[in-house]
Amino acid sequence: MSFSNTNSRIPLEGWRLYTFLIIIGLVFAGFIFRLISLQIINFDTYFNQAEDNRTETISLPPLRGVIYDRNGVVLARNVASYNIIVTPANLPDDTGEISEIVQDLAELTGLPVSLGSIEDPLIICGDNLGVQEMVDIQTSFSPFDPVRIQCDVSREMALAVSERAVDWPGVSVEIEPVRDYPTGELTASLIGFLGPIPATSEEELTNLGFVADRDKVGYGGLELYFDELLRGLPGQRVVERDVGGQVLRDLEPPVEAQDGDSLALTIDMRLQQATHNILVNELDLWNRYFGEIRMTSGVVIAVNPQTGEILSMVSWPTFENNRMARFIPAYYYEQLVADSTAPLVNHAAGDETAAGSVFKLVTAVGALNEGVVTPNEIIQTPGLITIQERYFANDPGQGREFVDWNRAGFGQLNFYGGLANSSNVYFYKLGGGYEPEGIEGLGICRLGTYANALGYGLVTGIELPYEQDGLVPNPTWKRINRGENWSTGDTYIASVGQGYDLASPLQVLMSAAVVANDGVMMQPTLVNQIVDGEGAIIEDFEPEIRWDLTQDEIIEIYSDTDDIGACDPTGEYTTVEPWVFQTVQQGMREAVTYGTLAEIFAGFPIQVAGKTGTAEYCDEVAFNKGICIPGNWPSHAWTVAYAPFDDPEIAVVAFVYNGNEGATVAGPIVRRVMEAYFELESIDSALGNP
Repeated sequence: MSFSNTNSRIPLEGWRLYTFLIIIGLVFAGFIFRLISLQIINFDTYFNQAEDNRTETISLPPLRGVIYDRNGVVLARNVASYNIIVTPANLPDDTGEISEIVQDLAELTGLPVSLGSIEDPLIICGDNLGVQEMVDIQTSFSPFDPVRIQCDVSREMALAVSERAVDWPGVSVEIEPVRDYPTGELTASLIGFLGPIPATSEEELTNLGFVADRDKVGYGGLELYFDELLRGLPGQRVVERDVGGQVLRDLEPPVEAQDGDSLALTIDMRLQQATHNILVNELDLWNRYFGEIRMTSGVVIAVNPQTGEILSMVSWPTFENNRMARFIPAYYYEQLVADSTAPLVNHAAGDETAAGSVFKLVTAVGALNEGVVTPNEIIQTPGLITIQERYFANDPGQGREFVDWNRAGFGQLNFYGGLANSSNVYFYKLGGGYEPEGIEGLGICRLGTYANALGYGLVTGIELPYEQDGLVPNPTWKRINRGENWSTGDTYIASVGQGYDLASPLQVLMSAAVVANDGVMMQPTLVNQIVDGEGAIIEDFEPEIRWDLTQDEIIEIYSDTDDIGACDPTGEYTTVEPWVFQTVQQGMREAVTYGTLAEIFAGFPIQVAGKTGTAEYCDEVAFNKGICIPGNWPSHAWTVAYAPFDDPEIAVVAFVYNGNEGATVAGPIVRRVMEAYFELESIDSALGNP
């Protein structure tokens, strides 16, 4: 038997070899393609991602501009706020030393070392976690970034921590600018307050370099109106960080932040404080007299009628804007919102209500200029008249009584007496006419155009957000908004500032300022100067004329005075004769010498002219209190006056919510504000101050 010892090979089939080579080739091709993709095709994309991983743009916050009064008194500024911070990366390596630092820090600050559990990993400056938890969380996420252990501590606490910083590596004090309002509630309704960047503005401001959870914006008053000017522009640093988040170096030269510009206001803080005290004391006096809170709010504004400079503006009740400095307390904000007196609203320009008899200045100017009455023409003013109220052209009408505030009547009055005594019947006849005496009446259409000319129904353009434009009604407005025809009775009550007429205290003040200034409407303003961070004046105040009623043709002419149909303008315009304003001025002067303000201004050393107003109302608050009684409506108190009569420097309006009678309640406020103004003027003159 024989065995074969020959070697035999199994032949390798060709297709297997080719398949293997193809696979190897594809793998190498994949690697090569990937390398090309990374190195060439998508180089920019991956390079940018790598750059993003190692670079960071840090926003540098600007300082917000300061707000001053006209004499340099600070109304809003930035003050240092001290925060205790810990940078985990700078803590000792030994855990025992870290525990000792945490223990000592907790003992000094009064914070707990640990709360035992972490329900919310979000660190809220020592409000929700112990010191140890805050350090541990920050160590996990970003050890080179500091964590705020306690915010807004006292200067003494900040100094104590700084002294211990040598023994506490990683612990330091951060100084952060926080808004401060030295005058607090005295100017809160004017200045406003700051709050976090709202969602609606976040994208826009983020693109400018602001940081949503760091920077703040204006939430009211001048802080909101001039927010863009006051906030400045952030700077930036482009830095390189390592994998642990530590800043290694600047990659580009830092861009410095541009601090915001500052404002110097027309407000005189001395007069502002006096005005505030006068209003609050007067309200308190009357409420104590009645033994209950009847007069819940009020407004007082003073303006120079020749320049439009607002000298003081008080809206009461108000709020304490310093409580909003670091954050807006939810409970406090909700309390303010729920308050029926709306303390967050600047009622001087941001509210509208019935104007009452101060609106008679409109009727007076219109009636004289349109020839409805002459200055010395005698009109009968009994305590009551009856007119035929009609709702359409052929309506036979039905009788409706209109009474005077003086139920005994005033008898025979010329124009001066009608204005001085504020006779309702006199102005009913001027506004709506009176057929038995052949008085045509101004009519609602012409009344409306004169109201607009004196500033009613239009925003003044003052530098405050949310200004209201009021309401000057007409037949078209009533059909659209009330679904009813205009009636002749509507015209009668509109002519004395009642019915649908609405106005803000600022509009009332400016209407009187137009009369005082011989028909010239000045632009009211709160800003005297805009100043940059270096103290250089960017913009200086210059008086601005809105219009001159004796020169500018803005009084619309109507084809007829029919109050039932729609107003029919001719497309032509006219002016007001200068003598008209002189006549109205004299009527306002006689209101002080023998009329409704005679008792209030008795013995006042300077000649004053003025007008009182008592405006019936029924709003939601009054309705809920059950005081809206037909025939005995509650009423607001108004007084507006200016002085000196021959060369007015100041015009003042006082409005008291539910104040009942204008001369009795609002009149003394106006007098006392004028006394304060002229006393300050006398002091400045004696000291040689401009």
